[in-house]
Amino acid sequence: MSAPIAVVATLSAVTMGMLAAEPATSDDSLLASSGTQSFASAASSALSRRGDVVSRSTIRTAAKAESAARQDIEVDQQARRLAKKVDSSMWTTDVLNLWSGPSEKSDKLGELGAVKQVAVTGREQAGRTQVVLDGQSRWVSSDYLSQDKPEPEPAGPSLGGVCANGSVIDAGRASLYEIHDVVCASWPEITSYGTWRGDGEHGQGRAIDIMTTGETGWAVANFLRANYSALGIEYIIFSQNIWSVERGGEGWRGMSDRGSTTANHYDHVHVTVY
Repeated sequence: MSAPIAVVATLSAVTMGMLAAEPATSDDSLLASSGTQSFASAASSALSRRGDVVSRSTIRTAAKAESAARQDIEVDQQARRLAKKVDSSMWTTDVLNLWSGPSEKSDKLGELGAVKQVAVTGREQAGRTQVVLDGQSRWVSSDYLSQDKPEPEPAGPSLGGVCANGSVIDAGRASLYEIHDVVCASWPEITSYGTWRGDGEHGQGRAIDIMTTGETGWAVANFLRANYSALGIEYIIFSQNIWSVERGGEGWRGMSDRGSTTANHYDHVHVTVY
């Protein structure tokens, strides 16, 4: 194993020496790269002086690696020059994948977060835009770049919060108090709730009716559905539709007509907890 290690070390030294001696170029052209033959000759001479014996295939492999590395450096340098010339930047509107090039066969090289400003080179191809990130050329999806800084999304409803509209409930399960508080905090315009009643789950103290309609009702119902586990919910009914944990994979399911707006749950969201 000592011979291959020595070869790699020697070739690396030659490579670094060649890269360090970078020729000056104009802003509108790529750097001239050393050919495989010249690199192979230099590597062979260096190894000969060391008295090592190296196969030609090893030298060719190292030369190809050297050529690829130099090409990457040239691409980055050209991108930096273009970005400086264009002197423009754009904002990301979502988390973006970073690609080595514009083609579908390009390698993914990481991600760039949302609402980040990045320098652009003015080059677009196959739905991607070339950008310069930390001095390196990268490509991102053009559709998710914007000249203007995106406005942050408004904060939506969340678990927790404090009910400040004065509404209170009397219930037989602690989870119903949690549901009341989170709905009240996120939708303070809802002030009417029903709990105890002499039938079914209301009579058992494990159901609540949230008196609301339309878009607000669906917003509440879908929020509770998304957080059913944290709130101990068994099922939800709204607008003649039901969602239950037992059949959660089926989504909202239509229900038969029960004859009235209230019986069909158009004027309130019904929630039953365990």
